[in-house]
Amino acid sequence: MAFNQELTDELNLILKYPNNSLMQGLKIHHDAEPATVAAAQRLFDKGIVSQPDGGYLTNLGYDLCEHAKILQSALAN
Repeated sequence: MAFNQELTDELNLILKYPNNSLMQGLKIHHDAEPATVAAAQRLFDKGIVSQPDGGYLTNLGYDLCEHAKILQSALAN
């Protein structure tokens, strides 16, 4: 399965979360890019973030964030 635009939007949003604490999150405002708002809703629906407008990473989200940052770092070289 290739990364389509929706998955790319979700990964980009996950990468914006700080991964040094489960107590730090993001707030996606209503006037954000529609693709970002939709990505946040999908991440919430998948149990990766705690709120449909961002919130905090769940335990699953925290693990995915760590993996996404490793993948990003490896591919950036």
